[in-house]
Amino acid sequence: MSETSTSATNRRSAASQPDHARLNFDLDVDVCVVGGGLAGLTVALEAARLGAGVAVLEGRQIGWNASGHHLGTVLPGYGLPVGEVIERIGLQDTREVWSLSRQGMEFIRSIATEENMPGISLSEGALEVSNVDAGDGLVRRLQMLNEDFGTDAEAWQVDRVRGELKTDRYFQGIHYPKAFQIDGRSYVHGLASLALRSGARIFEDTPVVGIDSSGIRKRIVTPSARLRATHIVLAGNVHLGAPLKRLSDTLLPVWRYAGLTEPLGGRLAASIAFRGSVIDSEGIDHFRIVDGDRLLWASPETTWAGQPRRFAGAVARRIRTVFPELGRIAIAETFGGAIGQTVHGMPQVGQLRKGLWVASGFGRQGLNTSAMAGQLIARAMLWGDDRWKLFSPFELVWAGGVTGRVAGYFVGLWSRGSSAAAGALARHRERVLVQDRLREVRLAEANRQAAIRPQPRRPPPAGAPRGNPPQGRPRPIRPPSPLPTSEPRVPADRGEGEGI
Repeated sequence: MSETSTSATNRRSAASQPDHARLNFDLDVDVCVVGGGLAGLTVALEAARLGAGVAVLEGRQIGWNASGHHLGTVLPGYGLPVGEVIERIGLQDTREVWSLSRQGMEFIRSIATEENMPGISLSEGALEVSNVDAGDGLVRRLQMLNEDFGTDAEAWQVDRVRGELKTDRYFQGIHYPKAFQIDGRSYVHGLASLALRSGARIFEDTPVVGIDSSGIRKRIVTPSARLRATHIVLAGNVHLGAPLKRLSDTLLPVWRYAGLTEPLGGRLAASIAFRGSVIDSEGIDHFRIVDGDRLLWASPETTWAGQPRRFAGAVARRIRTVFPELGRIAIAETFGGAIGQTVHGMPQVGQLRKGLWVASGFGRQGLNTSAMAGQLIARAMLWGDDRWKLFSPFELVWAGGVTGRVAGYFVGLWSRGSSAAAGALARHRERVLVQDRLREVRLAEANRQAAIRPQPRRPPPAGAPRGNPPQGRPRPIRPPSPLPTSEPRVPADRGEGEGI
């Protein structure tokens, strides 16, 4: 999912981070990283730890865009469903790239915990829920994750999901106990601090206006200085600017905004017991509890930029739709950022030409994948590690410009509409099934009561014999014999003179 926000407390502490100076003198380095977000800072940290001279050029401030404004959910995998990755590169290579995504997760966990980053607020567990009755599809996916990709995941049936989330919007779910969430703003500034301590140099307010990538030593031009470097890493996402427009055009800009509620007190715990991140498998809902009793909720994606405060009402309405028991919701803050979505859905990781590298297009799942890309590229430049070639089948594809953004907007509307319709139909079927079962239970109970209740005796018909009815097979009733008359019958005369 797109990461889009962080907690209010840690955002205030991160906002007090010291500024990094603008580059105003010429510089020679081994590695020049363009972009001071998650991917660029991970490259800088890893390359500096391996002994390279590193300079990071950021056109604005560290983590100003999506890298510093996200829900902080760290999951294995990529934005593209694993089945489609298998179709593209085969099962064996998919296993390897999936393993790399798990390594990206562990890199973040180790950095966040071992380095004791202030305000990181790490918590465990993530739950991916379905808004339709997943049934056999859930079982098949779970078997693939556990058996083929060694991912620690478990199935949650409907009762367990709804025991944690008091809503009928969701059915089954997949629980990732080793997934976790962090405060995104604290993490990106923590990366910058670690890179500085390792020897990297970071310059803010230093946009790149020109690049000459020919020759062994590349040239980078900024408004007030020039650099030379053996390697250039382009990690600026959709904001690389005019000198790299052809690369920027391979990314569809996607914005997602989030709202942080006012404290909700005990009513939040009564509606949401799960303390990790909750992600809708259809890409609509993404939320988690922060600061104990506040809800952090991301809005659906859009391909057009807007003022974050305009999305406060939409976020509040969505929360009330899913959890009506929460009642009236007040949104304290809204914020967001733009990510770069590739046409094929996988990140851009690799070498464009000798010494010119790209780490971009991380889309909906940027934390673990940006960490993975930073490690791969640093080790490729300095150690000759060629595992980045696993991403070569996912080539650079033009995203369609304005036409692509319009198409992406309407595709998003259609996807959300079809998902909402499918969810409504699933809930209707569930209600009908529940009603049918209740009807069957009532009918069975009525039959049971009828079987044990004594039947009232009916009066026998007129003329029927009294007493208990004969046992066994009833005999046919014969007509009664004629009754004798009062006078004896006299035989006919036998004639006169006859004797006895």
